[in-house]
Amino acid sequence: MSLALHLAAQALTGSPSGPRTLQVPDPPAAPPPGFAGPVDTILGWIKWSAIVAGSVGMSVCGLMMILGRRNRSSLAADGAAGIPYVLLGLMIVAAGSAIAGVFL
Repeated sequence: MSLALHLAAQALTGSPSGPRTLQVPDPPAAPPPGFAGPVDTILGWIKWSAIVAGSVGMSVCGLMMILGRRNRSSLAADGAAGIPYVLLGLMIVAAGSAIAGVFL
């Protein structure tokens, strides 16, 4: 290490041995006191609502395919095209906590 870099490191860190590594604290995620129960309830309602909406969505897509079978092929195609979106939405809801846990 050159003398200039050594002197700069001493000036910045106040240490004759060079720069120090700083440890940034990384505490685990924890809910504020009193919020765990209500938040779990709200998340449960949202998940239940998404499952109901997914069931309705799949039923509507199937009904569109049934009704569009004869002389309304665009309705059947729209119903079939909606199935991947409904399934993708259900998969995201089902894996939501795991996906969020990746980033914590």
